[in-house]
Amino acid sequence: MADEKKKKSRQQVYTLLVQIGRKDGDGLPDKATGAALMCFASGVDEAEAVRETVAILKQADTNPLDVDGYGTLDEREAEGHEIDDEERALMQRALDENSVIIAQMTPFFD
Repeated sequence: MADEKKKKSRQQVYTLLVQIGRKDGDGLPDKATGAALMCFASGVDEAEAVRETVAILKQADTNPLDVDGYGTLDEREAEGHEIDDEERALMQRALDENSVIIAQMTPFFD
C-alpha cells in the first residue's frame, strides 16, 4: 500500500493530443496528410510525458509536429471534462505500465 501511494505521488497520467505529419512507413492511410493522436502518457510531470511520447512516436516511424497537453485526470475533471470508463481504464494502464497509450487516431485528409 505504501508503494502504491508513493507511485501515485510521483507518476501521473497526462492526456496529450499529438499532431503528426507524413513520413515513409508511418502506417497512415495512403491519401492522409497527417493525423491527430490522443495519447495517455505517464510521467512525473507533463514535460516528461511529452518527451517520452515524442520519443516513442519517433521510434514508431511517425513525424510528431505538435503536442497539446490537457492535464491529468484530476485536472480534466476539474475543468468539467466527461471521462468514460474506457478512457479511465486506458489511463490506469498507462500508469500501471509506465507507458504511452495511443487511445485514438484521426487521420487528416485535404
